[in-house]
Amino acid sequence: MGLFDKFKTGLGKSSSGLADGIKNIFSTKKINAEILDEFEELLISSDVGIEVAKELKKDFETFKIDKKLDDHKEILKLLADKLAIDLQKYEKDLSMMGNAKSAVIVVSGVNGVGKTTSIGKLGKYFKNNNRSVVFGAADTFRAAAIDQLQVWAARIKVDIIKSEINSDPASVAFKTAEFAKKNEIDVALIDTAGRLQNKKNLMEEYRKIINVLKKIDQSYPNEVILVIDATTGQNALSQVEEFSKIHNLTGLIITKLDSSAKGGILLAVCKKFNLPIVAIGMGEKEDDLHPFNAEYFSKALLGIDV
Repeated sequence: MGLFDKFKTGLGKSSSGLADGIKNIFSTKKINAEILDEFEELLISSDVGIEVAKELKKDFETFKIDKKLDDHKEILKLLADKLAIDLQKYEKDLSMMGNAKSAVIVVSGVNGVGKTTSIGKLGKYFKNNNRSVVFGAADTFRAAAIDQLQVWAARIKVDIIKSEINSDPASVAFKTAEFAKKNEIDVALIDTAGRLQNKKNLMEEYRKIINVLKKIDQSYPNEVILVIDATTGQNALSQVEEFSKIHNLTGLIITKLDSSAKGGILLAVCKKFNLPIVAIGMGEKEDDLHPFNAEYFSKALLGIDV
């Protein structure tokens, strides 16, 4: 299965709702102010957010198209092309990520977004691209998280640095970065405890991890990736905002786009925070984490073939 086919399959549920909505709006009526208002409401309901929906509506009004156009397929194509252009600047070449010598990548996010799984999949991606990898199990508050990362390490044959349950997470992060540097490992992927963005003590623990890494090298961490569950909708915006206060984020991983997520949250987050998308998750299999491709995402989201 080619990459676009994976996007199309993974975004099938998101695509059907948005594409059907556009079809219902445009298939039997001519484009006018009322139709454009319905179009804006549909976009808002698809999690793109009010401001982005208004912007897209305004852009759509300026398209050089026949105002009598009532072919919803042509409308979908025009919208997909517009979204692809808007989203291209948020593509981040995953194969180039962490190219610094012994790069340290901290992966963060709230509970249940799929951080540890995403780290495992990232590790496999880097291994497949001839990069050496070490995992750091700094989510020391959950034995299940340590065990899960251990399973991934064994599966893809990489080293893992871990400690006892409830031990100091910053200490594990420090040891992981030191190990990577000493052994000239290409990429150190550090898992962190799932934490609610409104829990001050947990966020301070996260800050400590960042500060401890800088004691080894001021350039550490080279990347700070936030994992977002697409099904959380607009709540994802507050997550990005709060985690950014601890340390500048360098990219996002959007997970669970294959589920009940509406897909628009990806556009809303990119637009508001100007952050690149490192990868998107569309399934539970090892290879279901993919580099973000703006054209494929836009066309798959709207049910259009490339």
